[in-house]
Amino acid sequence: MSTDRQGKAGSRTSSRAPNRLDRRKARTRAALIAAAQGFLAKQGRTDVSIQEITEAADVGFGSFYNHFTTKDELFDAAVALTLEEHGALLESVVGDLKDPAEIFAASVRLTGRLQRTHPQIARILLRTGMPYLTSDSGLAPRAMRDLQAAADDGRLDIDDPHTAVAMVGGALLGVLHLLETRPDLDAEQVSDQLAIRLLRMFGMTRAEAREIACRPLPALPTA
Repeated sequence: MSTDRQGKAGSRTSSRAPNRLDRRKARTRAALIAAAQGFLAKQGRTDVSIQEITEAADVGFGSFYNHFTTKDELFDAAVALTLEEHGALLESVVGDLKDPAEIFAASVRLTGRLQRTHPQIARILLRTGMPYLTSDSGLAPRAMRDLQAAADDGRLDIDDPHTAVAMVGGALLGVLHLLETRPDLDAEQVSDQLAIRLLRMFGMTRAEAREIACRPLPALPTA
């Protein structure tokens, strides 16, 4: 067979559509990760047995080891997927915005609202705690990008983006905790107030910060 024909054959093999076995494996893996997310959202539990995990996922005990070698590996995958989901939600809101200060404020407002709109994501972010602030997924890298862009454009006064992200993330974790413990609070109002305070902390006037943090947000995808 010629090199060209071999290449085409290899391309067909690598790009083949998933078969029934592939789809079943994908469903099993997804079920295990979803079960782990559920345990994480319930008081951050990771002290569960593999038997409990597979029962929650409604899969066979032996299936676990077809996808993960340890519980830690599974829970790491569950956190990583949650951060990806958070990032996708942020992009769904800020994708068409141009002003980096507004993009930053919208991301903060959305993340606070997750406590009511997507509680499982919010709880996992809260249980993840400090490592969330330096993750390469979710809000942290986006906040870094947007704060740096706002500083470059002269929209916000920021000396060190890394320190700024730590300030923002710490405040957000505090608000997520507050909203979880106080279900009577209006998450939208609290989140918008946080965005205003953060914008003012980075040098914006009260009037402009309030105007930016009160702009309509696009509808969020449902949980």
